[in-house]
Amino acid sequence: QVQLVESGGGLVQPGDSLTVSCTASGFTLNYYAIGWFRQAPGKKREWVAGIRSSGDSILYADSAKDRFIISIDRAKNTVYLQMDTLKSEDTAVYFCAANEGGWPSPSEYEYDYWGQGTQVTVSS
Repeated sequence: QVQLVESGGGLVQPGDSLTVSCTASGFTLNYYAIGWFRQAPGKKREWVAGIRSSGDSILYADSAKDRFIISIDRAKNTVYLQMDTLKSEDTAVYFCAANEGGWPSPSEYEYDYWGQGTQVTVSS
């Protein structure tokens, strides 16, 4: 069964750091790209960052540049999103998705598999 499972979300304070994980099961991330998206209450889902399985192609949305780092551990079949200097506007459900085409894309329509999401809340 093909599955993506996010974990690591939680409640943090502004300025804190948090790392969320996305672990694939039922398939290997080789030849896939993984994207992180987020959806805040009442807002459309937006792309955050993406990485090719080889790690040689990484893209960030403007909102994530300089604060977020996406990485992959192929041995663990897991992609991470390290988020630093978190702000209240980063509060959202964070989703990971796999793109069988192999290249990261900001378009959610390029992705074939999705996880169920993990809640990140930034609040004092």
